[in-house]
Amino acid sequence: MTHYSRIAIGAGVLLVVATVIAAALGLERTRGGKVALSAPPLDQLPGLPVQAPVLGTEPAIDADDARARNAGDPFFSGTVAPAPPFRFSGSPQDFDRARECLALAALAEAGGADMGQRAVQQVVLNRVRHPAFAKTVCGVVFEGADRQTGCQFSFTCDGSLARRYSDEAWAEARQRADEALRGAVFKPVGNATHYHTDWVYPAWSSHLVKLAQVDTHLFFRWPGFWGTPAAMRIGYRGGEPGLITPEAGGRAAVAAPLPSFAPLPPDTPKVAGGRVAVRDPSGRGNFILLGGANADQALANARKLCGTLATCRVMGWTDPALIPAAFPLSAAARAGLQFSYSRDPEGREIVLYDCHFFTRQAAERCIPRAR
Repeated sequence: MTHYSRIAIGAGVLLVVATVIAAALGLERTRGGKVALSAPPLDQLPGLPVQAPVLGTEPAIDADDARARNAGDPFFSGTVAPAPPFRFSGSPQDFDRARECLALAALAEAGGADMGQRAVQQVVLNRVRHPAFAKTVCGVVFEGADRQTGCQFSFTCDGSLARRYSDEAWAEARQRADEALRGAVFKPVGNATHYHTDWVYPAWSSHLVKLAQVDTHLFFRWPGFWGTPAAMRIGYRGGEPGLITPEAGGRAAVAAPLPSFAPLPPDTPKVAGGRVAVRDPSGRGNFILLGGANADQALANARKLCGTLATCRVMGWTDPALIPAAFPLSAAARAGLQFSYSRDPEGREIVLYDCHFFTRQAAERCIPRAR
């Protein structure tokens, strides 16, 4: 064996050893041969803009420019390993709730497309088993609804929960969800935990590994260990929250407020036809869940909450997913606001209504839509 042969063999051994160590440390060799850090710390993990940057957190970009940038990022050149089958372990109630949330996500994100729905459902189940995300199906779907930084799936916060779907569409989405929960795997997206449409280009897109395109959605996994099947090590144990219930007319109703609200002060007054979701300890700031389109009742509730306070604000929504946990209001909360009451130190009242929801009020009492 020549001197140069021994050097070549030695270099090869070192490369193998370095690759093994890099994999163990969560590193990954890039196309240029460099070793790069994989995922950031769990508290800095990228979010999941879906169809559009969530709540305006991503800079606006022209759709054609976004498509060009997406086309410039190559797909993973290796084999896309399929995710392991999902192993359900929970009560019949857990299964029903998980199926409902999985079906809703599929409908809201992919419409009626068969492959699109299955791809979205696979991402949700991949996240359930990944240590970076919630540990239930409904928890993953509604994750981020309690943070002002925005929801992971934008449809849970942007008013899309009011959409209605046909009975046939629900039945088909539920059937796909049922199959996925029982172990069916949608192989093309592998271990993807992120995706976005091809007409947006989030800042995180080029830092993840692009695996596949299904319809207009691009699917990604993290580089390094976080993107491997071994990272999806969290076993499912049930405990699904009862977040949504189907209603007549094909609407998915949120059965409980999603944000993690602080306990209400013990002296919080009861309101008629709705309930108080958030109340400042001083009583001067209040967020309420409206019980319906009764303008007189909303005003009476606001006055009751404010009592004799010199300054006070009451704001109301019918979609609990839009109610913020505290001020300031998110963009989605502002856009979905349906009732606003304020009182100044001189006792003057300013009362505004969403005139598309309430019986049309005087024009000067409608909430301006450009807010």
